[in-house]
Amino acid sequence: MRLLERMRKDWFMIGIVLAIAGAKLEPSVGVNGGKSAPPHAPPSVTQWKKLAWLMGLILIFKELTSALVHIRLHLFIQIFTLAFFPATIWLFLQLLSITPINEWLLKGLQTVGCMPPPVSSAVILTKAVGGNEAAAIFNSAFGSFLGIVITPLLLLLFLGSSSSVPFTSIFSQLFMTVVVPLIIGQIVRRYIKDWLERTKPPFGAVSSSVLLMIIYTTFCDTFSNPNIDLDKFSLVLVLFIIFSIQLSFMLLTFIFSTRNNSVFTPADTVAIIFCSTHKSLTLGIPMLKIVFAGHEHLSLISVPLLIYHPVQILLGSVLVPTIKSWMVSRQKGVKLTRPTV
Repeated sequence: MRLLERMRKDWFMIGIVLAIAGAKLEPSVGVNGGKSAPPHAPPSVTQWKKLAWLMGLILIFKELTSALVHIRLHLFIQIFTLAFFPATIWLFLQLLSITPINEWLLKGLQTVGCMPPPVSSAVILTKAVGGNEAAAIFNSAFGSFLGIVITPLLLLLFLGSSSSVPFTSIFSQLFMTVVVPLIIGQIVRRYIKDWLERTKPPFGAVSSSVLLMIIYTTFCDTFSNPNIDLDKFSLVLVLFIIFSIQLSFMLLTFIFSTRNNSVFTPADTVAIIFCSTHKSLTLGIPMLKIVFAGHEHLSLISVPLLIYHPVQILLGSVLVPTIKSWMVSRQKGVKLTRPTV
């Protein structure tokens, strides 16, 4: 029973493994233009429209506007995740470029740094600790919207020579496949709000299933290409690097947000730790398929992001008790030091 419960809980992680394994066994099924492809569009574009439409239904703008007052907190998180993070990764990769690690995996590490925060994992972990959930919701959602514009710019800035799609084409595709479905989702939500609150449809499971299809078609394209070769040494090193990056940045955000003259509360620090260091797989994979459309090494570029996603959830889950005990003790300390009237 415990095994079944665990599988039910981690079904998305299992789904990623099965999607990649299925693509390896029969790549012709999901390859662009293959048996499962729609007649007029690549699988990822059609599926991403569905995913963006679902996100439009899920996002609640009332929760975003209620958190607007914490300007410093939002600036810290957005600047760290969309400026400091990618710039630091770029500097780090200049050192790694002299190593024998596969160059396309290194480029994939850079794409991880360019991604916006996710709309789920950072919020869930912040809530589990008891941190500033409203701030986590705001920055995850707002960061995702910023990422629609900023992430392609960052990808072109750091990996411009690898992108085969013109700048205007990228943004026109992103507008039609992301912005328009999100707007439609929000309009539809206004008319079916009561029904959504009453029935609570499983949008999370549906959007995750769509994302699994995107991952599957991405790797079908990879395994159908005989020129791609991934060595295990590079893969193991990249896994170690990702763990190190996650831990280092979590520690760095903790140090920055708890310094002596910090204006952030312990609850704010929790939101900062998770929102500043987590990266969106939901936005990332479809965005990479648009920016690097037709690129023969697309799947190798995608591998670090696919690794980063479970790592951030695993590390976050392991550290929840430690961070929670720190936050509780810090809050008690603040209460004890308050002057009595």
